[in-house]
Amino acid sequence: MREAAEILHDLKDRIMAEPDMILDDPEVMRALVHADERKMGTNIVDLRGIAMEKLEARLDRLEDTHRSVIAAAYENLAGTNQIHRAILSVLEPVEFTAFMQNLGGEVADLLHVDAVRLVLESHDAAPDPVLAQLDEVLKVVEFGGIDRMTGSSSNMPTRKVTLQTASPETAILYGAAAPHIGSEALLKLDFGEARLPGLLALGSEDPEHFRPNQGTDLLTFFAGVTERAILRWIA
Repeated sequence: MREAAEILHDLKDRIMAEPDMILDDPEVMRALVHADERKMGTNIVDLRGIAMEKLEARLDRLEDTHRSVIAAAYENLAGTNQIHRAILSVLEPVEFTAFMQNLGGEVADLLHVDAVRLVLESHDAAPDPVLAQLDEVLKVVEFGGIDRMTGSSSNMPTRKVTLQTASPETAILYGAAAPHIGSEALLKLDFGEARLPGLLALGSEDPEHFRPNQGTDLLTFFAGVTERAILRWIA
């Protein structure tokens, strides 16, 4: 008994010295409130207890929101760093062939996608033997083909970036890999007046990698840099 009294005395002294130790612990506070409720009996409405339960629920919601905001901030920072590294890789090659090989290799790895395709429109359907050497990454389509792939029309505002599940219209871009592509980002490229548009297609095997409800600011910026890089080789 004496030992228990000494322990109780020491505990009381510590609580009196550091009351925040109890107040900041939700489990201890909850136990104290429930003990008080048991002393009052079951036929008394404890408005204070009800208020505390509501405050607890509100605090839980605020903590969940706080965690979600922090997670979103880290995800956005990681995405920004990812795009910046891909941009540096896009700007590095000084020859077009090396640029195209880099798109299908290092840039695809940095963006965590399974396929990268550069699509150019042409009025001439005849195959070009020089471009044929880059067939794995570079695809040439007939005039108007890019609008069909992105679902654009003359009475709709042009979207710079289209995020969607894999489409039958774009299956020709991926060749043998087409059945494995689950989602894609289509980045429309503008090379200036009197020039046909281009398209950068990023394909992922993950159906959830690109979704229409995702933000497109970083991909829009990446598309703008890619346009300017390609203009170095467009006559």
